[in-house]
Amino acid sequence: MMNEIIEHKLSILPDLPGCYLMKDRQGTIIYVGKAKVLKNRVRSYFTGSHDGKTQRLVGEIEDFEYIITNTEIEALVLELNLIKKHDPKYNIMLKDDKTYPYLKITNERHPKLIITRKVNKKSGKYFGPYPNATAAHETKKLLDRLYPYRKCQNIPTRACLYYHIGQCLAPCIKEVPAEAYHEMVNDITRFLNGGYKEMKKELQEKMNEASLELEFERAKEYRDQITNIEAVMEKQNVNTNDFTDRDIFGYAVDKGWMCVQVFFVRQGKLIERDVSIFPAYKDAEDELLTFLGRFYGETQHLLPKEVLLPETVDITLAEQLLNTNVYVPQRGKKKDLVKLAEKNASIALRAKFQLIERQEERTIGACEELGEAMAISTPLRIEAFDNSHTHGVEPVSAMISFIDGRPNRKDYRKYKTKTAAAHDDYGAMREVIRRRYTRVLKDHLPLPDLIVIDGGKGQMEIAREVLEDELGLFIPIAGLAKDDKHNTAQLLYGSPPEIVPLKKTSEAFYLLQRIQDEVHRFAITFHRQRRGASSLTSSLDGIEGVGPKRKQQLLKHFKTVKAIREATAEQLKEAGLPAKVAEGLIAHFQQQ
Repeated sequence: MMNEIIEHKLSILPDLPGCYLMKDRQGTIIYVGKAKVLKNRVRSYFTGSHDGKTQRLVGEIEDFEYIITNTEIEALVLELNLIKKHDPKYNIMLKDDKTYPYLKITNERHPKLIITRKVNKKSGKYFGPYPNATAAHETKKLLDRLYPYRKCQNIPTRACLYYHIGQCLAPCIKEVPAEAYHEMVNDITRFLNGGYKEMKKELQEKMNEASLELEFERAKEYRDQITNIEAVMEKQNVNTNDFTDRDIFGYAVDKGWMCVQVFFVRQGKLIERDVSIFPAYKDAEDELLTFLGRFYGETQHLLPKEVLLPETVDITLAEQLLNTNVYVPQRGKKKDLVKLAEKNASIALRAKFQLIERQEERTIGACEELGEAMAISTPLRIEAFDNSHTHGVEPVSAMISFIDGRPNRKDYRKYKTKTAAAHDDYGAMREVIRRRYTRVLKDHLPLPDLIVIDGGKGQMEIAREVLEDELGLFIPIAGLAKDDKHNTAQLLYGSPPEIVPLKKTSEAFYLLQRIQDEVHRFAITFHRQRRGASSLTSSLDGIEGVGPKRKQQLLKHFKTVKAIREATAEQLKEAGLPAKVAEGLIAHFQQQ
């Protein structure tokens, strides 16, 4: 059932375009959407039946806000800005880890041609993307031989080999007019946009002339250039009848998931495709518009001259959003390419679906199963604690965070215990729980749905006392007990703590194992780092004039204590030690 706040807000929603922001019980924005009519779109989430993905989103919504806009395109642009600002967990996650190489002519007085994967339109003119680095390097190598633009990174003081073989205009030794570079950039642009055929024809004529004049070496050079052009520029079949750069989009939707396929057509050739699969929470056409805005706005993809879309998409909105030519082809080769993209999307979605379902089962599904077993709300945010020390030496504690059943490493925390005695595990737990959640309250950070203690009933009770009696927080606390082989054995919960019956083959139990293994790994790694640093600096203790800062200074300079022991007085002075302190350090090691 929806709460009173949502019920009241639904009753006063306007019949206007705008954006809506869904919030969870912590007040965190978990989803941002746009609507042509706010009242209809937002109400649709809380009425009727939904697929599993949307039902999970709705189940987390405790409140929402909305922002009215004048037009639907304003709502779409605002949605993209809000997603970028808040990064809600239920919106499309565009992690563009696949970047494509481009050829770039730099905007310099003496421009050069480079290969780059980063796009900054203000710094040069870009060509591509190319399907891989090899294709980009082959094309650059060909252009290097054909056009005498600058080759060196920094302009030298004398002419290099490129000038002597006719592949550079040598701005290092003579003035090169800007018009020459401008003409060359135009020639390269024409060449990459299909003009290489004209150049190939010209080279063939020059080769024939050289042969008739018995200049066979020059004819061989022309022949080699023709061969290179054919090898680099004509190795793919032409997919369209022109050389317009265009991106072609197709999509498929099934069981609450959406797959978008993008075909990159460059110089008339289909060179590469991009595949994205993500949960869909609104109409497929709206999801695609949002995807388009983020695809070109947040990633390294250059906007081409044309974008081809399926006929179900609002072409006017897409054109206003992208500010380029957008078409819905009705027939011919372009229509076939859109259909091919849609077919590929459908096949990719089916192929990946089982893997996606399995991953959901192991993560969010495991959280739901754990919540049901403990009779608490689904613990989507879990924080776990563990202590580590060696016979009381260098005691440390660690906290890890899991969100939606996955590690959230940016929220991991390390603690050096300050007030607890060396052998006091209970005191360490009390201190760390107090420090963590005092900070959470002070900084208004989201509270976890479940706290997991790597320990038994005693440590659970310590954590409960701090949270409830000192801080006034009532968060479910679970303990993880291990067996004789140090493996996860039992889940403890309640007051007094009791064993929660969980099958050891269940996804919830596997999730607890992952949490316990991860927090133990994180804690013991931190402990080893501290112990290692302690053993390094202990050899430098008790030396007059060598305090904590100079210890750090020496270790940074020499890397190891052994190197410090073997250093001469002069080397120690170079590391920043005064002469008297350096002599004292040498004497200290000699006495040892």
